[in-house]
Amino acid sequence: SDVCSSDLAAMIVNKITDDLYELEQNGNGNVAVYLTDEGVILVDDKFEQSHDDIMANVKKLTSKPVKYVLSTHHHQDHTGGNAKMQAENVIIVAQRNARANMVSGKQSGLPPITFGDQAQVFLGGKEVDLFYNGRGHTNGDVVAYFPALKIVHTGDLFTTSGGAGSVAPILDYAGGASVADWPKTIDGILKLDFETVIPGHGPISKRADLEKFRTGLASLQTRVRDMSRQSKTRDDISKMLQTDFGWGATGMGMNSLDRMIAEVK
Repeated sequence: SDVCSSDLAAMIVNKITDDLYELEQNGNGNVAVYLTDEGVILVDDKFEQSHDDIMANVKKLTSKPVKYVLSTHHHQDHTGGNAKMQAENVIIVAQRNARANMVSGKQSGLPPITFGDQAQVFLGGKEVDLFYNGRGHTNGDVVAYFPALKIVHTGDLFTTSGGAGSVAPILDYAGGASVADWPKTIDGILKLDFETVIPGHGPISKRADLEKFRTGLASLQTRVRDMSRQSKTRDDISKMLQTDFGWGATGMGMNSLDRMIAEVK
């Protein structure tokens, strides 16, 4: 996160509906911008150095102030702008496990409001629902649901930056992740009525893309379990994940491989 503002790529503003936009930049966490007559609700706020760009783009869409930031989880590419938001009187809301992870990581911009399984935020006659369905990428991942629009923001429970067909779940085991629980957590999302998905990273997707990811995740789990029970080597499992599921040879995915094998075995 040592990027200067001048090093950042231009922020892309994607219009989804007349009152919901998505901000993308440098592959960092995708931000949802929900416009109301009384102010703006954001889902996530990227790294700190993206704050000015986020606010400048919001100002192009509305003269109303940002009132809330709803955090999908604790990672800094989704919460790094919290402190700057709070300096502008924005209220941060997060799942209680996400806040606990922020505390243990000595992160700034701690949310003053947390919840367990469910929360609703109302502003200007509009509603955003937050649902915690269990562990996945971390132990504090939530989905933000826009019921009037039938759209969800999944945070990093679902990402599309790996490319088509890639099932490369990033498991933050230090943050309470679980590959075993993850498909069941996605099932909770799929109970909602939606067609459009804003992923944590990557292009806007459809419900069918999330369903496909869930199927791939369950398949990945079964393959790893079967291979580990057949006493296949870590290297064999690593190669299978790269070939069949699009995992990179490095990064948090492979760093968590031993924990994943132990979890599903």
